[in-house]
Amino acid sequence: MNNNLLKLGIPKGSLQEATAKLFKKAGYNIIFSSRSYTPMIDDDEIECLLIRAQEIARYVEQGVLDAGLTGKDWITENNASVVEIADMIYSKQSSKPVRWVLAVPNFSDIKSIKDLEGKRIATEAVNMTSNYLKKHGITAHVEFSWGATEVKAPELVDAIVEITETGSSLKANGLRILDTVMESNTKFIMNNESYQDPWKKNKVDRIVMLLKGALAAEGKAGLMMNVKKECLEKVLKILPALQKPTISQLSDSAWVDVNTIIEEKLVRDIIPQLKEAGATGIVEYPLNKIID
Repeated sequence: MNNNLLKLGIPKGSLQEATAKLFKKAGYNIIFSSRSYTPMIDDDEIECLLIRAQEIARYVEQGVLDAGLTGKDWITENNASVVEIADMIYSKQSSKPVRWVLAVPNFSDIKSIKDLEGKRIATEAVNMTSNYLKKHGITAHVEFSWGATEVKAPELVDAIVEITETGSSLKANGLRILDTVMESNTKFIMNNESYQDPWKKNKVDRIVMLLKGALAAEGKAGLMMNVKKECLEKVLKILPALQKPTISQLSDSAWVDVNTIIEEKLVRDIIPQLKEAGATGIVEYPLNKIID
């Protein structure tokens, strides 16, 4: 058996494409096949397995996987003993954490958590929901939902606990949010024994560094420009730099090159201002990674 091989769990389903996109920005190409649960990756030291996010923490804990990406929610739901290496805040729609929320029909008499006493609640996160109710001193029947949870209230259950990013699906199904049960984001996790393996730990550290660099570059753009030294102070006052701009001397001693990183949404407004301040040859370039 080759010890220099990292078995990595990639979340199947809603996070699958977002994960592949993130890895691509970090320099790794993952190719999925419709008939295979072992995606190809252009790194001979990594073996990918495509597994539902709900199960990854359990398989990492058991050592079937050395590492994987899954939600904080599923680590909690499985009560999995794993090493949490890093937060990877990304999702299928946005770069914000998702929420597990308690929701009831718009016309329901349930107005507060106390009104759930003796009620029926459907959710995929049974343990999380049961612990939430216990914390609030509520006894209710919590049943596992195999899917389409939003449509089960009020005909089948009194309330649901469901994951949401925008809340639009809940609204579309005539539901209102009563409370947030848990916020969650994706985490890069490792098996406890694998974490003690120097090669595997180093491999994961390098992957995580590149992934975090790719996340840091989200919504950012690079700007390069030439500026006469006499205009430099005016140009620097305009730039809302992520860090201090890099200034390099050009062959013409009267000119410098300015290189900086800014929020991508500011580019269209700031370029005209830079031109007016004396900057020339302005070039915008995309960022794949920002490595500190």
